[in-house]
Amino acid sequence: MSPINKKKLNKLRKNLDKLDNSFIKLVKKRTEIVKQVLKLKENKSQIVDKKRIKYILNQIRKKSIKKKIDPRITNRIWKNMILSYIDYEKRNFKKK
Repeated sequence: MSPINKKKLNKLRKNLDKLDNSFIKLVKKRTEIVKQVLKLKENKSQIVDKKRIKYILNQIRKKSIKKKIDPRITNRIWKNMILSYIDYEKRNFKKK
């Protein structure tokens, strides 16, 4: 790699790092909301809402296409995020 391209690469990576830091803050906020949602659930069976998951993924697909983002990327990100939060809720569910 040429020195010029290496410099460009480093700058782009720094920009990615900044975005990652912003994303971490959003994940923290999302986690706080998920904690509140979990407190409202009375049964462990309420953790997975297949209709809502389908709705969310459909909305993400539409928004991705509208914003010219590859929907396969956003679908995979959201599916993994949803599965991660389902796992989180199952691990933290407290019977009332």
